[in-house]
Amino acid sequence: MIPWRTALIGSLLLAVPVCAHEATGKNGGRMTDAGAYHVELVAKDKTVDVYVLDGSEKPVPAAGFKATAILVVDGKPARVALTPADGNRLTGQAQVPLSVTPKGAVQLTAPDGATASGKFN
Repeated sequence: MIPWRTALIGSLLLAVPVCAHEATGKNGGRMTDAGAYHVELVAKDKTVDVYVLDGSEKPVPAAGFKATAILVVDGKPARVALTPADGNRLTGQAQVPLSVTPKGAVQLTAPDGATASGKFN
């Protein structure tokens, strides 16, 4: 029997639309599409930073955004709540150290209530 959390996270990751591209961002992280936005995921030790950009890859102020990173750690989903920091950065702390290229997804809620997700393979 699959634990309900694993099934829920797995279904969320499968529900995320396939990204058009994944590239390296200006902060050294991986970047992908998330609805009308681009997001750059930077993981270092336990710190998770997500930078929000518009469709032209210009910084979007993080104030008012809410986000969660759902990353795969040792084969299990790990949720990291992200809160606005300076500029276009959302940040949070994982409970365990992460690889520099974690797999998973970032779920965003914009200040206007619109939601979007970006997937990192």
